[in-house]
Amino acid sequence: MSKNRQVYLLDPHDLTPETIAVTFAKTSRSPQSFQEIADELTDEKSAEFHEKWVVGYGHASVAEHAILHIAVENISRLAVECLESNRLASYTEKSTRYQKWNENSFFIPAELNDRPNLKEKYIQANQLLFRTYLASLPIIRDEIGKNNPRRADESEAAWERRIRSDYVDVCRFLLPASSLANVGMTINARALEHAIQKMISHPLAEVQAMGTEIKLVSQKNVPTLVKYADSVPYWVKAAQSFSETSKTIKQSQLVNDWCQLVHYDQNAEKLVLAGLFVRNSNLSYQEAMDFLQSLNQNQLDKLSKQILADIGRFDIPVRELEYATFSFDLIMDQGAYFEIKRHRMMTQTAQALSTLLGYSVPKTIVDAGFESDYHHAMKLAHLTYLDIADWNPNVASYIVPNGYNRRLFLRANMRSLDHLINLRSAQNAHFSVRRITQRMAEEINHINPHLGQLIRKNQNETWQSIENQYFSETALKP
Repeated sequence: MSKNRQVYLLDPHDLTPETIAVTFAKTSRSPQSFQEIADELTDEKSAEFHEKWVVGYGHASVAEHAILHIAVENISRLAVECLESNRLASYTEKSTRYQKWNENSFFIPAELNDRPNLKEKYIQANQLLFRTYLASLPIIRDEIGKNNPRRADESEAAWERRIRSDYVDVCRFLLPASSLANVGMTINARALEHAIQKMISHPLAEVQAMGTEIKLVSQKNVPTLVKYADSVPYWVKAAQSFSETSKTIKQSQLVNDWCQLVHYDQNAEKLVLAGLFVRNSNLSYQEAMDFLQSLNQNQLDKLSKQILADIGRFDIPVRELEYATFSFDLIMDQGAYFEIKRHRMMTQTAQALSTLLGYSVPKTIVDAGFESDYHHAMKLAHLTYLDIADWNPNVASYIVPNGYNRRLFLRANMRSLDHLINLRSAQNAHFSVRRITQRMAEEINHINPHLGQLIRKNQNETWQSIENQYFSETALKP
């Protein structure tokens, strides 16, 4: 006779994350209910279990049931990059679109304490960037306001809220990577251990210290699951090895095309369709592929159109789109990268942040007559970067403003790209990232129009129209 279905929560107010993890783990061998298992556990018994099975035998998946919510405040946006590089975690951070920074909202790296001359240059460059940023806010607001005048029935505060993201979107090009931010992170203990290892292995002292502090704080709730997280010499040595070898490779002085589709599956469309047939029939992969090979292009087109034929605005596409993958070599301003990096269900390899690829100039900066101040601040940042990079390029990255360009090698499947392009080409997305995603969609459509036409993108603009409307220069050398 069937037992009654039971669905209930294990309350984190009553049970520690480690105890919850053990409760779920024990169900594989215990006939007891989850509540009965939990009632028999203590923190000490849970720790013993994790020492034996997670640490001793490597059953790390058990740690995924232990969830932590970690608040991290007053870290640089450069440190945020490492913190948010973990695929299996959730983040919310202080937004450069909806908040404003004051003149002293920047981080001073400890590495500069032994370099007083460089430290002074660094502080002065940051102060100028923030003063220029603050000076730009009312000027750019007035310029934006010309095309978005206050309505007759609209209060000053309501008008400010309506146009704030539009003018702050422009001014944020001046904010350096040293800008302080707050981040809320939700993560399981298995992923957290890996995250701590990455932070402690990082070349920047700030990130190492952040990793150590997160480890100490986390051990209050998961004392066993993260206590062995430490630096990973393998990662450090691999980075050093490839860095040294790269110095022997000749580099072009030219900035390449900022969006290049460098690799893709020639058979992508049929791979997706074959997967759908396998899931929805009794066919083998080879039988499905043989059938698809027998079809003409019109017949394939009809099948391809069925993939997303009835999809709703907020529906997630079928998983079989993951069989089609694309790789891009991208150059974008740092502000756009900060939007792209949030899409972690893909592989992203970002070059170190520098001033060597030039910077973008928003058109509104020019229209508002603020171009000279903008160039002055960006060029000082470049000179300061060069001075510090000659000693330590990792530390030099702190001074690089959002407007400077950065290279990103990105590989993603069609399902992830649909999500990225659909979300980041929307009209409320920042114009920098809209330009990138529209161009990516165009490149996919060029080499595979049958899959390209499935991408849900904003149809009301193109990357060219965005570039013409919002940018004066997009790859200006300092």
